[in-house]
Amino acid sequence: MAMRRLVSAVILFSVHLITTFAVILRTTSSSLWANEYESTELSCLIESISTNNPRIEWKKITNGKPSYIYFEKHISRDLENRAYLKEPATLVITNVTRSDTAQYRCEVTAHMDQRTFDEVLIDLVVRVRPVGPRCGVPRAVPVGRPVDLRCSEGEGFPKSRYHWFRNQEEIPLDPRSSPRFLNSSYTLNRETGKLSFREVRKEDSAEYHCVARNEAGHAECAAQTMEVYEVSLVGKVLGALLLVGALLVVTLGFCYAYKGGYFVQRSEARDSYKASESKDAVDCITPEDEGGFRHKSSFII
Repeated sequence: MAMRRLVSAVILFSVHLITTFAVILRTTSSSLWANEYESTELSCLIESISTNNPRIEWKKITNGKPSYIYFEKHISRDLENRAYLKEPATLVITNVTRSDTAQYRCEVTAHMDQRTFDEVLIDLVVRVRPVGPRCGVPRAVPVGRPVDLRCSEGEGFPKSRYHWFRNQEEIPLDPRSSPRFLNSSYTLNRETGKLSFREVRKEDSAEYHCVARNEAGHAECAAQTMEVYEVSLVGKVLGALLLVGALLVVTLGFCYAYKGGYFVQRSEARDSYKASESKDAVDCITPEDEGGFRHKSSFII
């Protein structure tokens, strides 16, 4: 029994020595999300250490390349005026920006400990609030025509999702889910921001606006009015007459140009000209063609 107690005591003492003379770090979160322009903490906690005044360093790793941001007790680079070290080794960024999205490494070196070095890695992703989206709403559309309403913005991260509103009431994804939109023939894509009507109705006349949302916040465009109007019978007849008139003018112009020879190729014109010239030319008789008669001298009778 005495021997067993002695062995147990030695083991416990050894574990105690290893724990006491080893620097050990931990973090409360190895994957961290933060909203742009807000404050965040990259925790680096020292659980065990024996060395007084250990060397603490922070590095930012972008595209696999590390660079110092805390070295020799000074904040450096683009964090110089918006970060500080919170005892013992936690890094606080008071005003994060989208450029802070990266991997960060906390390193502690304790020269007096048996285990002299330890590190923790933290992934920081900065959410970016959407900006005011660009919205496209047609002003006037005839009844029964297809029409697309568009909404987009390119700043938000993660990528924004889009919500359309009609007269301040949100348009549901499925029109059958609401009595107000039951007879509408639209489809809505929250990823692209496209609101498509297969056939607009008179009841679709309204004010429309779009809201872009993500985890960081939201932004919206100003409301725009879309009017859906009915085309009268007189208007349809006039439109048909105008179309027929336009086709008639084009046809007459084509015929006139064809008769005027504007569509005849130059080579064809030259061949035609040569043929007519050969046909109408006067034959010239040379002396050799006069038979055997040649007038050599005059006769005086």
